[in-house]
Amino acid sequence: MPTVISTFAGCGGSSLGYKWAGYDELLAVEWDKHAAETFKANFPEVPLYLGDIAKLSVGQVLERTGLAPGELDVFDGSPPCQGFSSAGRRKMLDPRNSLFEEYVRLLQGLQPRVFVMENVSGMVKGKMKFIFVEILQALKQAGYKVRAQVLDAKYFGVPQNRKRMIFIGCREDLAIDPSFPAPKTRPIPLKIALNDCPEGLNQGDFTGERLELARKIKPWESGTLSGKRVRDFNLQRNDWDKPSRSITAMVGGLSSCFGPGIIHPDQHRHHTIGEVKRIMSFPDDFRLEGTFEEQWKRMGNSVAPRFMESISRHIRENMLDMAPVSGSLAVA
Repeated sequence: MPTVISTFAGCGGSSLGYKWAGYDELLAVEWDKHAAETFKANFPEVPLYLGDIAKLSVGQVLERTGLAPGELDVFDGSPPCQGFSSAGRRKMLDPRNSLFEEYVRLLQGLQPRVFVMENVSGMVKGKMKFIFVEILQALKQAGYKVRAQVLDAKYFGVPQNRKRMIFIGCREDLAIDPSFPAPKTRPIPLKIALNDCPEGLNQGDFTGERLELARKIKPWESGTLSGKRVRDFNLQRNDWDKPSRSITAMVGGLSSCFGPGIIHPDQHRHHTIGEVKRIMSFPDDFRLEGTFEEQWKRMGNSVAPRFMESISRHIRENMLDMAPVSGSLAVA
């Protein structure tokens, strides 16, 4: 059974994908207490490091997992992407943009056979291209053959338009090259994805300004109240015959939260948490705690499990199974 360590694990979207693909997760790393509590509720068997990744040494990881450098199969991570996201305010100097350096530090020390790093597609737009190039160079300098490609989760069993930048690297001493899975499914429309969807936490029907605006918006259209900033007062209605729009961390739309407010195809409300779990490809019984906004954030910040299942299964079948079994390496 191939092994994986997941950093920036969140509530466990990537972990669920690796589990479905037959991996053994040796350690998860997460600093947000609410996300970590959700992770533990759904993955009680996976050891969890709760804390700042910058304070986690390579030696601590090796001690916790019983590994030696070079023995790990896959090192996974999704460094926070808000500084790159085209849905938020794009900031070149956002401190969250530098968290990939902590990922690279652990990568250099652990020297896994393969790594996977996920981020938003916005990192290759405009000025952010310079950061993308720096990330690519840093990953190569860690001793890996690296490829990066934008994949859309809607072609991998996720009923949502969700483009993500995926970095895959293979250690240079192995006779394998990084590659990506081909599209596996046609886009899944919401009317199929939400069929017989169980009830979930609901923020309730709109009132006041939200209701006034929602009544004017047809499926797959957007609307903004006159005189309001689009970023703060924008609602976007889903369409039963299409995959969902991308679920972001913030509920958004006529609130203090930035980002578009994704709303139900024909009702004047946001999607319920049960519906959002389906849209993100989480199982109905995946446990979420907290307020509506907290549960929505857990989903919006996650890697869609079916998406990561396709990526990790491809890696297992086309890279790990093709590479010679390597012994431990000396720490540089």
